[in-house]
Amino acid sequence: MPRNPYARLFAIPGATAFTLGNLIARLPMGMFSVSAVIMISGARGSYALAGAVTATGLAATAVVAPWTARLVDRHGQARVAVPATVIGALGSLSLLLCVRYGAPDWTLFASYAATATTPNTGGMSRARWAHLLKGDAAAVHTANSFEQAADELCFMLGPVLAAFLCAALFPQAGTLIGVVLLLTGVLVFAAQRATEPVPQGRTDAATEAAGSPLRAPGAPPCWSSSSRPARSSAPWRSSRSPSPTRRGTSRPRARSSPSRPRVPARRASSTEPRGPAARSSAATCCAARRWRP
Repeated sequence: MPRNPYARLFAIPGATAFTLGNLIARLPMGMFSVSAVIMISGARGSYALAGAVTATGLAATAVVAPWTARLVDRHGQARVAVPATVIGALGSLSLLLCVRYGAPDWTLFASYAATATTPNTGGMSRARWAHLLKGDAAAVHTANSFEQAADELCFMLGPVLAAFLCAALFPQAGTLIGVVLLLTGVLVFAAQRATEPVPQGRTDAATEAAGSPLRAPGAPPCWSSSSRPARSSAPWRSSRSPSPTRRGTSRPRARSSPSRPRVPARRASSTEPRGPAARSSAATCCAARRWRP
């Protein structure tokens, strides 16, 4: 048994074959957007249109991808991934032809939105590793580390390869070669039936009744409102000192404590001395207090 943990992964029968097919299919994922921008902007002379088309495709992928993944888990990878990839490849070819022959702008949006059916090959590869390495947590961790590195590598090399092909050959070269790589990689990946995980079928009745994965048992409790801490009825008191007021603004009045009621000011009586006599009597009183033994 090899000591290297990554070599131990590829010692499993069929692991090398489905990994190579998956890498070939994963590389075009970073090519299609750049190729579409270069192709549309070069033919129509508008980066705004090219950006809007690619943004529409990304939004459609965000909506369609969870449903595609659910079908893959329910019916199997080979049964769903191949036709879904064919539909996505036809969308890319339709975009290429619409740009090449000057079709209306709305056809570009429709064509690129059809590429949203392309399955997530990286997720399917992780599912195969989890199936093959069931019960070995350390090996699953190593496989996930490899898949993460493969994702980063493909998304770094894909845009560079697409820009090089479009500049060196012709503007549609990036999209065309990306479609060929995608179909080839998915077909090689799906042909490895010995490593494919068993379809899960439909979920249980409890999950179906919940209607959302977030309500399934074991979901984080922070999604429910009952897990929020109750507000305290006591008034909030800050331990920080009050901030200095700006120039020209008055400071807020300090509220009097409820335990010390305000005593009204004593009014002067009519019999008390006023004027110089009052001042002299006050001075005499202060002097008497000062010299008290």
